Amino acid sequence: MSSRPKLLILDDDQDFLDVCQQLLSGLPSHPEIQTATSGSKALTLLESEPFSLLLTDLRMPKMDGFQVLAIVRRRLPSLRILVMTGATDEPSRARAYAMGIDLFVEKPKSKKETQLFFECIESMLERDSRQAGFRGVVEHKALVDIIQMECLTQSSAVLKISSGKEVGYIWFKGGEIIDAATATAKAEKAFREILSWKVGNFDLLPPEPTRSRSIFISAQGLLLDSAQALDESAAVSPQPSASDPKLSKLGKLAHAKGVEFLLTENRQKQVEHASCENADAVAAWAQRMLHEFRALGTAIKVSGPSRIVGYGPQRHVAIASLEKATLVAGFDRGMEPRKVEGAVQQLIDQWGS
Repeated sequence: MSSRPKLLILDDDQDFLDVCQQLLSGLPSHPEIQTATSGSKALTLLESEPFSLLLTDLRMPKMDGFQVLAIVRRRLPSLRILVMTGATDEPSRARAYAMGIDLFVEKPKSKKETQLFFECIESMLERDSRQAGFRGVVEHKALVDIIQMECLTQSSAVLKISSGKEVGYIWFKGGEIIDAATATAKAEKAFREILSWKVGNFDLLPPEPTRSRSIFISAQGLLLDSAQALDESAAVSPQPSASDPKLSKLGKLAHAKGVEFLLTENRQKQVEHASCENADAVAAWAQRMLHEFRALGTAIKVSGPSRIVGYGPQRHVAIASLEKATLVAGFDRGMEPRKVEGAVQQLIDQWGS
């Protein structure tokens, strides 16, 4: 009979640790759970006895989660790691995966999210050096993360993805994608089809050393080509025109050249958006930015700002404080700054007309 798996939970919130320990003790595998409120204590425990899984937060005083990850990956390269945190911004997510974690999840806020989280934990505890498989629920963005993680860790495995009645497979060998298949396609065409699925389930299965290679492009090139093909496919699909009477005023403005999304929040905190993912989070971020910049303005004795424009590698973003609402706009990253400024002013003028 195999011994119970051992789980170490690292978080600076003792109450959260107590709740986690109580709930996770009821998993089918009946894990032996230890906790740590500091990175130094966690490292001491990890070096003193073997653990099956490390569950860690990122935001902690003194030694944060990233510092812990860097040391653990150096000293214990085979330890499975799950990051569970409230810091779900894209830079944190990308940095954590680049450091070789197995999964990055937001702290659950609902009963359904908690159940999915428990299933992920149980699956990771059952996984024995990738031979038992790793099951979980995955959305499009997370699927790309998992593919990149398998490449970064130079994995040899088979990723099985199920979406409704559709099933697809991606084969990895030494961190390279060597093949992909669905019921109707093979190689690169199958890979693009799998990436087009919005949500599904995945299993990480043992490698197939004898699998013949049919994909020779690099993983990054394959992901970029697939993303471009999906974008082009979306571009040729029927889209409502700006003159469509069924479109709201915001929806019509969102058809302006270079605009990726639009969002407004009125004084009653009601949010309306067009093509914006995580609209509530974006609205909260915009209000926070306005508050912080106004505080800075007060400190240096200047008024405003009424408008903030930022330029980034993924997209450009503008925030405008209007008389009756806050307007947030995302623009294509290829737009020149002067054109972004002009587009922002045009949106403001049209919104107020």
